[in-house]
Amino acid sequence: MSRGVPFGAVVGSEWTKLWSLRSSWWCTAVYLLVVGASGWLAAAGTDSSARADIAVQTALSGFGVGQLVLLVLGVLVVTGEFASGMALVSLTVVPRRSRLLVAKTLVVLAYSLLFSALLAVVCALAARTLTAVPGGVRPDDPDVLRTLGLQVAAAGLVGVLGVALGAVLRSTAGAVGIGATLVLVAPPALALAGSRISVLLSQSLPALRVGEDAFLAVATPWPVGMGVVAAWAVGVWVLGAVLLERRDV
Repeated sequence: MSRGVPFGAVVGSEWTKLWSLRSSWWCTAVYLLVVGASGWLAAAGTDSSARADIAVQTALSGFGVGQLVLLVLGVLVVTGEFASGMALVSLTVVPRRSRLLVAKTLVVLAYSLLFSALLAVVCALAARTLTAVPGGVRPDDPDVLRTLGLQVAAAGLVGVLGVALGAVLRSTAGAVGIGATLVLVAPPALALAGSRISVLLSQSLPALRVGEDAFLAVATPWPVGMGVVAAWAVGVWVLGAVLLERRDV
């Protein structure tokens, strides 16, 4: 009977679980407040900008810290269930563990993309309203759209990385600590070291991206930076899926 559960029902169940947790509501409130308020403050503190995409990127600076919330949420979606013992019920209903992990990942990805897109629009509106730019900040400007799209995509990948780390470690503290080190602490620390090797190591880590630039880390072309973040998210997720299948519970 459990093998006949439609995948859509599994995804729906995971979505319900997400919004039944108080931690999800707190994460949402913190994410909206930190990123939205930081965007307006950053735009208000920037009187003028030579280009619209730079003005928008400045307003997106709150994502640098705010995306840690997505990392925490992704971790909790996995580790919270194992900590409470509810994982036994879920694995009984959905015995194919990788299938369950895919459902959790899709839910976190949808959450991350949805709220990040909303906040990206809020930040772009702040830049358009508060920062003087020659020609203004037009919603159809390709450079502006690329900056916003990259920010939303980076946020989605951070959420997936959180799920992946939760599946690998099953420890909330451990997964959040390692995730924060990978995306926020180690990249700028290595960049400050200044040596060629430390710079290369900084560029090889999944640094949080704000618009097109790594946040407080060594700048890389955006295709390379996004590729690095995607490789980490997918690679750790595959490892998590393999370990989830092989562990007892």
